[in-house]
Amino acid sequence: MQAALTAFFMLFFSLLSLLGIAANGFIVLVLGREWLQYGRLLPLDMILISLGVSRFCLQLVGTVYNFYYSAHKVKYSGGLSRQFFHLHWHFLNLATFWFCSWLSVLFCVKIANITHPTFLWLKWRFPGWVPWLLLGSVLISFIITLLLFWVNYPVYQEFLIRKFSGNMTYEWNTRIEMYYLPSLKLVIWSIPCSVFLVSIMLLINSLRRHTWRMQHNGHSLQDPSTQAHTRALKSLISFLILYVLSFLSLIIDATKFISMQNDFYWPWQTAVYLGVSVHPFILIFSNLKLRSVFWKLLLLARGFWVA
Repeated sequence: MQAALTAFFMLFFSLLSLLGIAANGFIVLVLGREWLQYGRLLPLDMILISLGVSRFCLQLVGTVYNFYYSAHKVKYSGGLSRQFFHLHWHFLNLATFWFCSWLSVLFCVKIANITHPTFLWLKWRFPGWVPWLLLGSVLISFIITLLLFWVNYPVYQEFLIRKFSGNMTYEWNTRIEMYYLPSLKLVIWSIPCSVFLVSIMLLINSLRRHTWRMQHNGHSLQDPSTQAHTRALKSLISFLILYVLSFLSLIIDATKFISMQNDFYWPWQTAVYLGVSVHPFILIFSNLKLRSVFWKLLLLARGFWVA
């Protein structure tokens, strides 16, 4: 029975990964084609294509790693190949977190109805900052990933030479691996998470108040404007849930609570990559440009299948 459940979640993880890779690849291809065609992108499209690239690579790296180690029965230990995987994995996760945060900030400054002078100034300035914020996010993620690798380098070095200079060195390295690094990662991931939460909560609260005022002024729930605001609220709440789930999964993963030998490893991996695979579809269906291309492709595929 346990083997059947493991096989089921491995299959489910595979399907989820394929969907995520396809959806993120679709976003990158559509916006990349527009970039090549017109030579420029809107601030929203810049963030979406950056987010699509990082999530595509993250999903691909995670899928290859999981199935490679599962097929070769390699223990979830401190091997060199695992450390290089985590080097890429931490970089892509941190970059993805920053891109999601800038996406929520852009949504907030474009949609939220806030009249504070600071917010109005940010509303005017932020779109022009987007290219530099994206580039800065990549550089910061790269530097922090190298610093994490450098902080934990004694652990990696011990595994490479397979020799310990003494129990004190081993205990110190183990303490770094198990206690200090998760705390450091928590602090690092909390920065973009805080930016995301503040902006998304401001936006949700603004949309909620605006929807309430429309209903209070006699607008029906079937009114197109009311429905649009309701759909936006649902989309933002789902974005918030998936982001928080990803953040919590990274924190738990950093504690190494669930190893590859654990029976819950594959269900856990499904939860870890859920946001990476599901949220691209929310972005596609909430974006007019991406949605129209998506339906055109479906119609073409349907016509080809029928023919």
